[in-house]
Amino acid sequence: MDIRHAVGVKENIDAETLAALRAWQASDHFSDREKAALELTEEIVVDDREVSDACFARVREHFSEADVLELVLVIGFQFFPSKFAKTFCVAPQGFAARA
Repeated sequence: MDIRHAVGVKENIDAETLAALRAWQASDHFSDREKAALELTEEIVVDDREVSDACFARVREHFSEADVLELVLVIGFQFFPSKFAKTFCVAPQGFAARA
């Protein structure tokens, strides 16, 4: 989350919203559309879990098929660096603190 937090701050996402990501399901900081995307993200990145039909149905209420494909691509693209860093025990570089 270090670099992503810093990018969020740079993109003018307020600190409360960034902090609310830890409990996004119950937060009023996110729209139903954003919550659908966050649910998809969670179902993709949690180990040994398939994306449920119910999750895809909620996502498709807010996104076109092309949007869904792009979301999955971006989620996967962003997920890889965190797995890489975890594998090699790369410590946070302090980007969030500098933002």
